[in-house]
Amino acid sequence: MWLDLPTFNTVMASTPLVAIDLVVMKPGGETLLGLRVNRPAYGFWFVPGGRIRKNETLDNAFRRLTREELGRTFERASARLLGVFEHFYDDSVFANAGAGPDTHYVVLAYCLTVTLDDALQPPTEQHHHYRWWSLDELRFSERVHANTRAYF
Repeated sequence: MWLDLPTFNTVMASTPLVAIDLVVMKPGGETLLGLRVNRPAYGFWFVPGGRIRKNETLDNAFRRLTREELGRTFERASARLLGVFEHFYDDSVFANAGAGPDTHYVVLAYCLTVTLDDALQPPTEQHHHYRWWSLDELRFSERVHANTRAYF
């Protein structure tokens, strides 16, 4: 269930959001990043991911987020937990409509290795362009958000 915008704005102003980030890698180490079109992290390359919904189990959230963010469903058991991270932003999704609260995420980052057989079809709502990055390239690029670089 998604909250209406006024309620979501109040939640964001009052509490951290809990999310799953998907560090999607090819066996050779290249990582899938998308160029963000929404706030926070607008204009940066970032890993796919999203919020966990109220009463949604981690397994169900992982299935939904991989389907929504990668165009294909994966099981959480096929991924490796990288750790728990905190992301702080001075803006939020509401910044485009004027002043909004800052954003605080508690993120469960999972590494998911995919093969050529895993036909990914990421959507363009959150990221308008995707590309595979080498580890050396993404670790040092200022265009890759610091919260994404922290996973490596």
